[in-house]
Amino acid sequence: MELSGKVAIITGVSKGIGRATAEALLAKGAVVAGWGRTAPEGLANERFQFFECDIRDEVSVKEAYTNTLRELGPAVHVLVNNAGIGNFGPIDGFSSEDWHAMFDTNVHGLFYCTRAVLPEMKKQQEGHIINVASLAGTAGTAKLAGYCATKYAVRGFSDALFKEVRPDGVRVTCVMPGSVETNFNGAEPGQEPDPHKMQPEDIAAAIVHALEAPQPVMISELQMRPTQPK
Repeated sequence: MELSGKVAIITGVSKGIGRATAEALLAKGAVVAGWGRTAPEGLANERFQFFECDIRDEVSVKEAYTNTLRELGPAVHVLVNNAGIGNFGPIDGFSSEDWHAMFDTNVHGLFYCTRAVLPEMKKQQEGHIINVASLAGTAGTAKLAGYCATKYAVRGFSDALFKEVRPDGVRVTCVMPGSVETNFNGAEPGQEPDPHKMQPEDIAAAIVHALEAPQPVMISELQMRPTQPK
């Protein structure tokens, strides 16, 4: 897809992979609607607009989509389902609230956003949905069982969805990064980039690569790992 002038929605846009993806798409000439509970600080671009949205809330998603169409036009070409949270710990010490919070964001919110954009994408016979999962969707890890469960769900959803919507000209890509240096799980990125982790910009570049693939090509899954992990 040629990204210049195309409208892209990115969830979880305030920091990390979401923000890096917004900046990468803006650099390609796209018009970006950033959805999130908090706006990204200092992201000033005439082609960027922030829409307050809690993707865990079905009504909030519908309102954000309606507002996006009103402000940016009737066509949305790209959806990047990036918003996600991870709560770690042993299952027998895990709170139901933490469990539900992950599923409400990582799975249910992703479904609400996808369902919102699909009718128009199918009508225009063009669109690309990027679901940011994780390598935690490919193998279980102790004390990450809940998070792994959500990312397995995202991977399964993506695999089924691409088969469902490919006749309509809509592409679906599941991006599965390993260790990325972000605020994930309460961690603060260091002043100097960690050479043993990928950077948010690396994941954003892979997303752009998938989006820019020629229309007959669909990159259905992308697994990404640090070259030299610790």
